[in-house]
This record gives sequence, C-alpha cells and structure tokens, in this order.
Amino acid sequence: MTKNIEPRHYDVILSPVVTEKATIASEHNKVLFKVAAKATKPQIKEAIEKLFDVKVKSVNTLVRKGKTKIFRGNLGSQSNSKRAIVTLEEGHRIDVTTGL
Repeated sequence: MTKNIEPRHYDVILSPVVTEKATIASEHNKVLFKVAAKATKPQIKEAIEKLFDVKVKSVNTLVRKGKTKIFRGNLGSQSNSKRAIVTLEEGHRIDVTTGL
C-alpha cells in the first residue's frame, strides 16, 4: 500500500517537540510540532493526517519569540519559531520517539 504523501507535507512539519511539557500533553492525546512560519492550521492538519495516518481533532498554533542574547559583547537573537499543538481523536496516537 502506497501512502499519498506529497513533498509539501514535509515542508509544513519541521520536527516534533520533545520537552517535559510535550510529554505531559501527550497523556491528554496532544502532540507538539515545530512547523513552518507560514503554515496555516488546515495545512498542518492535512500534513499530520497524511504523514502519521491519524485523525486530527484540532490544531492550535503559537509563535515563540526568539530570545535576545549577549555573547562576548555582541548582541544577537534567536529566530522566532512557530509551534503547533495537535489534538488527536480518541483512539489515535503518535509516538514521536520512533519517527516516521
């Protein structure tokens, strides 16, 4: 069986987020992903459903502002990153530790 995965889905979902907060959220059927800055909620939902073969209940997004740092007298800043909190339907799970 061949999945109908398009290359653009890999451009929308950049990586899973593995943190303490993400681990706690996974107990409530939620998974966190870093996504492209211009990705919309419908694009994120479609990409997750195609890549992981699950049903998505809802998608919440947030833009995490980059921190400003001073290193050896030089002012620099980390780039902003967009994250998506994906809530899955009951009975569906994504294990981000195993990969695709």
